[in-house]
Amino acid sequence: MKKLLLASAVSALFAAPATVLAQAKPAPVPTLDKILEASGISVSGYIDAGYTYAKNGAGFSDRVFDGQQNSFALNQFGLTVAKQPKEGFGGLVNLTVGRDAQVIHSVPEATGAGSSMFDVTQAFLQYAGGPLTVIAGKFTTLHGTEVIASTGNTNISRSILFGAVPFTHTGVRATWAVTDAVSLIAGVNNGWDQLTDANKGKTAELGVTLNPIKPLSITVSGYSGQEPTSATTSGSRSSLNAVASYTIIDPLSVGLEVLSVSQDNAGGTTTKAKYNGVAGYVTYMFTPKLRGVLRFESFDDKNGFHFGATVPAAFATSDTKYKEVTATVSFLASDSFEARAEVRRDQGNNPVFSDSTGATSKNMTSAALQGLYKF
Repeated sequence: MKKLLLASAVSALFAAPATVLAQAKPAPVPTLDKILEASGISVSGYIDAGYTYAKNGAGFSDRVFDGQQNSFALNQFGLTVAKQPKEGFGGLVNLTVGRDAQVIHSVPEATGAGSSMFDVTQAFLQYAGGPLTVIAGKFTTLHGTEVIASTGNTNISRSILFGAVPFTHTGVRATWAVTDAVSLIAGVNNGWDQLTDANKGKTAELGVTLNPIKPLSITVSGYSGQEPTSATTSGSRSSLNAVASYTIIDPLSVGLEVLSVSQDNAGGTTTKAKYNGVAGYVTYMFTPKLRGVLRFESFDDKNGFHFGATVPAAFATSDTKYKEVTATVSFLASDSFEARAEVRRDQGNNPVFSDSTGATSKNMTSAALQGLYKF
């Protein structure tokens, strides 16, 4: 009788539906990316490493992120964690680590050699409701074609104009999507690259983004407010920036940027100083994996207002006009990896470039290699 019951039980087990057996197995442990996806949190990042060589580039007076003549470098490690729902509250934190982080610090943190290689580039709260989005905290500027994150650019080196506008602001910004083609932006902040306000005045920002036809996009932005000009004085600074991009045919696109900045009480005096510049871009996709980019740029630094502290003393207060041409080729090996090679030629009407021996020149030639891994 016992043998009969045992045989019946074994037969019933093998005859059980597959769903019953499946229910008996433990559920798989969810992976971190599945947990984050379910919670609406996104995590992304990149690593930017490369090599730069420059002749007459010991000072790199007219650009940022290029401080060494002949060196390998970890330029940036970037990490962004965000939860930005279309409706309701969210936020974003963006960290930058590496050599470039030394340049983009906001007041009161020190910049330059010896400063921290870690920067909280953005950290803001967000509220979205219908066409309105409001952010409060620290965020990147409205100005410029090029951005801090290496993955957002198509050249290795940054343009002269990139270093002539603020990197970040701390304050409040509201964006109103009037239509799918028009958005209005307004905000108030502490000023240019100021985590804590360096004076009592605040800086206002206004912007508009336009997409009148599919291949054309235009952004116009402006800032105005009291900015410190010395340890004890401030003056009104106003800036206007316009960026446009147009896709001529599927593989070919062009871009244009125009910038104008003026500052009252420059250098702690009653002097009114200003600088302006223009940059043009041509991008062509030779194949889905091979991209070529040309950048042309002109910058007029009147009275050395912008670059006076980085050029030889004899030209610190001179009107210096800069021009540069950059050619960059990129191989997009995969969605996660990109290799770039670049040649750049800078020129000034004054001998503002210098080599490691201190000899000055009116021009500088540089070459660079870059590897970008995105995750």
